[in-house]
Amino acid sequence: MSSELVLKDVDKIYGAGAIHAVKDLSFTVKPGEITALLGSSGCGKTSTLRMIAGFETLTNGSITLDGRPIHALPPAQRNVAMAFETYSLYPPLTIGENISFALKAQKLGQADVGKRVRDMAEMLEIGDVLHKYPSSVSGGQQQRASLGRALVRPAGLYLLDEPMGQLEPQLRAVLRGRIKHYLREHKCTTILVTHDQTEANALADRIAVMEGGVLQQYATPAELKARPANLFVGTFIGEPPMNVFPVEVRDDGKTVNFTITGSDGQSLAYAAADLPQAVRTRLQSETALMLGVRPHAVHIGRSGLKARVVTCQWLGDQTHIATEIAGRTVVSVSHEQITAKPGETIALGIAPHDLHVFAAGTGAAIAHGAELV
Repeated sequence: MSSELVLKDVDKIYGAGAIHAVKDLSFTVKPGEITALLGSSGCGKTSTLRMIAGFETLTNGSITLDGRPIHALPPAQRNVAMAFETYSLYPPLTIGENISFALKAQKLGQADVGKRVRDMAEMLEIGDVLHKYPSSVSGGQQQRASLGRALVRPAGLYLLDEPMGQLEPQLRAVLRGRIKHYLREHKCTTILVTHDQTEANALADRIAVMEGGVLQQYATPAELKARPANLFVGTFIGEPPMNVFPVEVRDDGKTVNFTITGSDGQSLAYAAADLPQAVRTRLQSETALMLGVRPHAVHIGRSGLKARVVTCQWLGDQTHIATEIAGRTVVSVSHEQITAKPGETIALGIAPHDLHVFAAGTGAAIAHGAELV
């Protein structure tokens, strides 16, 4: 089923205003779209999910599903299916009976119910435990059963709360692909809550990055990495994280120099023609800037910033080199095997189109590469 979910100006305050867990949150999930709520612990993503499900009341705002206000309805009347992080299976029922439980209200034939349960169990690789009770299977199997119970039933919206947190990495990687295919095939409008960037990137069409109860950016995985809205998103998204250091900009009309604060004058110098005039004008209007660059865009070369090697690790398919410039760590990632000894001085080169510039005070993005925000 495909339904549109709209959150508008949603607030959640616990107690007498002591904890403002979600602040003025607004976003739309299109019919059949998979959206991930991504953030660190305490960012407000779980409170948001629970308000959508009906387990928490809204302090302010509204939630609509296909134009129908659902924020005042009890959970059972919202047409929402949820897979709980804590499984929440019925102990007296077998794994198969737990998965089929929500289908009983659909008045389906026994053969049809049995086929749906078996198909779901096969996709989640729990077909061999359908006859067992929750207490006799592993946590990972219980989690998959909870996920299967949610996905097997028709609903207007599917809420997945850390649905694969208990699974080993290899199985998790396999199931991500299967689950995404299933959600797409059945046009399931879905909200996924996770703290795992890999999971969010693999499953979601768009990601809502949250911090401190505030929506920082809502965009596709590619947009979040290429054009982060602010310094928080820039450093939160990506592994290894974005390198960041304070700089001052000098533009003499021919050359634009980004001088790193505290580095005894070390600069990244670019021909003025490499940066559009609009970007150069904007940069000169800012008194304090933060320069960001992704580790994969930091290239080891003969010219560039002089950095002292701290560690050099070959990971089988990548070399990660951690260096130090003016007391700040700068990481470079290369797909080639590079040998560098701790204490050695190397040169780091960065192309102008790989620069991300942020306002130091607010953290707001100013420019990405050669484009203003």
